[in-house]
Amino acid sequence: MSLENWAKNGWLRPHQTNRQQVTDLLAIVVRDLADAQSSVSADWQFGIAYNAALKLCTILLYASGYRPEKNLAHYRTLQALPLILGNSRNDDADYLDACRAKRNTAEYDVAGCVTQSEADELRTFATSLRDDVLEWLKSSHPDLVG
Repeated sequence: MSLENWAKNGWLRPHQTNRQQVTDLLAIVVRDLADAQSSVSADWQFGIAYNAALKLCTILLYASGYRPEKNLAHYRTLQALPLILGNSRNDDADYLDACRAKRNTAEYDVAGCVTQSEADELRTFATSLRDDVLEWLKSSHPDLVG
């Protein structure tokens, strides 16, 4: 599959981003990575770190010229990761999808279902992903980063 095939299937639509939109999304990532270390519950730390990772995948998708349709938007945004950064990121997309499901459980169904180590692991992952996304932007879309 490719992003173009996803668009043909109606899962994505064209999107033209700009430096300001990417800058704004990166500012959310910086805020969320800092907030994910605050003295709130592990559930909330996890949710905040998840949001940072989701925004990073959103940046990848936007820079590639697409945005997800509303149906399954988070899922598609996360699953686009290996389509953009390469098949070596398949496991990362699967990990983030598992985090999406866990975050939904913590937010809507059961308090206290996230451990501190899970929250820390996701924050560390999102921090590493941020570095990879910035490197990709600099090499593939230097006009979108300052």
